Amino acid sequence: MITPPDSWADPISDSHGGRLIALLDFAIGAGDVTLKYFRSGSLQVEAKADDSPVTIADRSAEQWARDSIARVYPNDAVVGEEFSDSAGTSRYRWIIDPIDGTKSFVCGVPLYSTLLALECDGQPLGGVIQIPALGETVAAVVGRGAWYRPRRDAAWEVARVSQKKSLEQSVLLTSQSDLFARRGAGDAFADLERLCWVSRTWGDGYGYMLVATGRAELMVDAICNPWDVAAMLPIMAESGGRFTDWRGNETCRGGEGLGTNGLIHDDVVGILGPHSPPR
Repeated sequence: MITPPDSWADPISDSHGGRLIALLDFAIGAGDVTLKYFRSGSLQVEAKADDSPVTIADRSAEQWARDSIARVYPNDAVVGEEFSDSAGTSRYRWIIDPIDGTKSFVCGVPLYSTLLALECDGQPLGGVIQIPALGETVAAVVGRGAWYRPRRDAAWEVARVSQKKSLEQSVLLTSQSDLFARRGAGDAFADLERLCWVSRTWGDGYGYMLVATGRAELMVDAICNPWDVAAMLPIMAESGGRFTDWRGNETCRGGEGLGTNGLIHDDVVGILGPHSPPR
């Protein structure tokens, strides 16, 4: 078992049947599965129906997580990127992205992440961003804080966003800049780049981790699925920031994502919102 942060380590205070501690164990365990394949010369890359890449590492890690959840919590629902949804009869739903940043993974870039979120009655309960190749982890539980561990043998630290109040001071992150133009928002991204201090890519889950730990101010996804960002709702909120869609709605199902330190959030929504269709 992975030692969780003290604020939510006490099983007696866990009214969710041990799931908050298991959340961390399952995320890190699934991430460890990906390391068996990382930078493997024999790794085969396939294209899914949407032309995005997938590997045996994605499928093996998600299967490990699904099997682990089913063994301990057989009545819980599970949603993941690589396999069909598993219906549940309990109040709980797990949302898995075994490798967020598969393009980084297949290029041998260590900034891919394993993401796991837990919902209760349809509402965010906790989330984990695990960077297997670097050993970095951010974990959060609603009402119990967000915590960061820079390496596996390090102590947990409180995760807090930065206090920068203007775009001119801000570091802008994204995963793939051409996706903005693909959805007709190229001008919005250009505006953000012009207004912010500096922009960088290789974002994915690692980008949100950087915002949650005060190393960047905004991470923007032009196109995303619930499993890409479900963990960000509790992590950004508990670290003092915000996560919404481009119109400012707190959801992981808006088809897009925006995580900030909170202080610049409304400014960014003002730029991106007009490019987001009403839902």
